[in-house]
Parts: sequence; structure tokens; C-alpha cells
Amino acid sequence: MDQKLELLRRVPLFAGLGGRELEEVGRLADEVDLPDGRQLTIEGRTANEFFVIIDGTVRIDRGGQTVRHLRDGDFLGEIALVDGGPRTATATTEGPGRYLVVGHREFHSLLERFPSIQLAVLQAMAQRVRNLDPESCT
Repeated sequence: MDQKLELLRRVPLFAGLGGRELEEVGRLADEVDLPDGRQLTIEGRTANEFFVIIDGTVRIDRGGQTVRHLRDGDFLGEIALVDGGPRTATATTEGPGRYLVVGHREFHSLLERFPSIQLAVLQAMAQRVRNLDPESCT
């Protein structure tokens, strides 16, 4: 658990959490190593996982076009878990990497228990909406 807590401390999403809170996140999240080319999400499909990139790169595609790359400390999969809808993009690993995976129930538990995580997720979602269509945001 100590190694996992060290990984969690390096993730900006969890920056506002204390030691006990980080331990709780560590209990709720599974740490996994994934190979190159693994699809984490598939646009239009439903799924129940939220991902935090500990070490690696993920390519994000919408409509078959690459729209961004996510790297260490970034997270993905929150939109479908917040609204219950299908995935908004396909996310594929580029190279091997290490990730935290949080299931639907655990994700909502994190949001309810830790306001700093809830705020960080909401801010990231707002930024992603702005990046998709700057003219539609006010």
C-alpha cells in the first residue's frame, strides 16, 4: 500500500487529500499495468470505469480523429460516469503504462466524500467542453 500511496500523492487530482484520505482512495482504486494499444474506452459504448494515468500516454479519438493526448496525472472516463451516458471518445494506450482504475460505485463514493476531487473533476469536464466547442461556452 505504501508504494500505491506514493503514486497517489503524485496525481494532481488527489493533491488536496491528506494521508488518511489517500489511503481510502488507495482502497477504492485498482492499480494496473496495461500494454500498448489497449482501448480503455470506446466511443458510443457504455462502461463503468474511471481511469487515472500514473505513468503512460493515452490517445483520445472522437469520430475517428485524434483530438488530444493525455499523460501522467491526467484522468478520463468521468463524463459517462457522471451522466450515465455512453463514452464520448475512444481512449487507447500508446505504449505500456500504469493506471488506477476506479469502478462506478467507488467513483461516486470519491465524489461524495472528497469535495476537492469533485471540484477537480468538474473543472476538468468544463475545460474539456470548452476545448471541444469554444463558441458554445459562455
